[in-house]
Amino acid sequence: MKSPVLIALCFLVFIGNLDVSFAQKSDADLWLTKGDESVKLERQQIPLSFGKANNAYSSIEIDENEVFQRVEGFGYTLTGGSAQVINSLTTDKKQELLNELFGSGPKDISVSYLRISIGASDLSETAYSYNDLPEGRTDMNLKLFSIAPEMKDLIPVLKQILAINPNIKILASPWSAPVWMKDNYSTVGGSLQERYYGVYARYFVKYIQKMKEQGIPIDAVTPQNEPLHRGNNPSMYMTSYQQAAFIKGHLGPLFQKAGISTKIIIYDHNCDEPGYPIEVLNDPEAKKFIAGSAFHLYGGDVSAMSAVKNAHPDKSVYFTEQWTAAGAGFGPDLRWHLKNVIIGSTRNWSKTALEWNLANDASFGPHTPGGCNQCKGAITINDSTSYTRNVSYYIIAHASKFVSPDSQRIGSTNIETLPNVAFKRPDGTKVLIVLNDGSMPETFNIKYNNEWITTSLEAGDVGTYIW
Repeated sequence: MKSPVLIALCFLVFIGNLDVSFAQKSDADLWLTKGDESVKLERQQIPLSFGKANNAYSSIEIDENEVFQRVEGFGYTLTGGSAQVINSLTTDKKQELLNELFGSGPKDISVSYLRISIGASDLSETAYSYNDLPEGRTDMNLKLFSIAPEMKDLIPVLKQILAINPNIKILASPWSAPVWMKDNYSTVGGSLQERYYGVYARYFVKYIQKMKEQGIPIDAVTPQNEPLHRGNNPSMYMTSYQQAAFIKGHLGPLFQKAGISTKIIIYDHNCDEPGYPIEVLNDPEAKKFIAGSAFHLYGGDVSAMSAVKNAHPDKSVYFTEQWTAAGAGFGPDLRWHLKNVIIGSTRNWSKTALEWNLANDASFGPHTPGGCNQCKGAITINDSTSYTRNVSYYIIAHASKFVSPDSQRIGSTNIETLPNVAFKRPDGTKVLIVLNDGSMPETFNIKYNNEWITTSLEAGDVGTYIW
């Protein structure tokens, strides 16, 4: 039989070993997603501690004294189709999904910004406006205006989201004016007739007021989604001259008269035409009503956002849409979107980073006739009791879960193979998002206050570091 003293000594050694293993201090958390899908937004257990042991690795140096824009949020477009398929879930499953997307719990991703369409987008089941009339009819006083088409799906889902996160910001964009206001009397293409500019401005006012009556505040609007894209269903062509004229002569003054504080954000199209928002902002009468410019990246380079910001530094820029395609791979999309949408846009002054469609069914629907039939949502609703998280869920989550609204972008060394962006949250916590955009594993330092953490990412990995 072992003596009590020996047993006690063994027990103390055991406890000492436990203390050593559990006392490994970590100064930072790392949340990781791998391009091969073997790890998806998982907190890593390897301790990361700041120190001063020299090494020859590249360093991403964080400078919280170098400050840039404040973040308004990260998220998606809640299309009419998204709301429809989310509503097809059972009551419990829908609540579970919405809590995960918009809640602030340990397992939630804290989406903080949504874009919605004013009337139909191409990812609605049908093309409609809030003032559809028989051919040949007009409604100059908008007596027949109604948001009834949204009462079944969109508005109920928005109310549930606002119950979870009352502070979420909502941007609303029209894909088309009512067809009776257009010069081709079609949901596809055509332009807003000048004689209806005033009526259409009242259409916006009515929309904001009616949504407010439903308890849904609209933080911002754009006058037109993708104003240079004529071929979508719905769509409407609007030149920079027309947009400036509409804002300065009608929309801006009417918002002011009606006491509406909703921001007006212009352009809402690709980075290949930065001249468009610059031309609108060069009009001093239009500019005084404008909060900033919005961008997509189906053409051009994301650096165009900085070009517009530099031309008008007193106005904000926003990144508002980028799709993931049905046939694309998880790894390539994760890499491209983190580099361009999350890191690229925010390093070029964007206050938001939004992916496109929040949810669709397994056939990439619903969509209008002629609408996008290959747009993959962040969530696929498989049936009434199950859903799948897709790549854009993780693209946004790497920012939204950790970078709260009103965080401020701060300085971080840009390394070609390690694109990154850093933020300081209102509570003082620092967040660094890093992508290994190279072809080999890379070890590097995160340097802060003259100390550094040494860490590594494999090719295609995305890491969010928090300390």
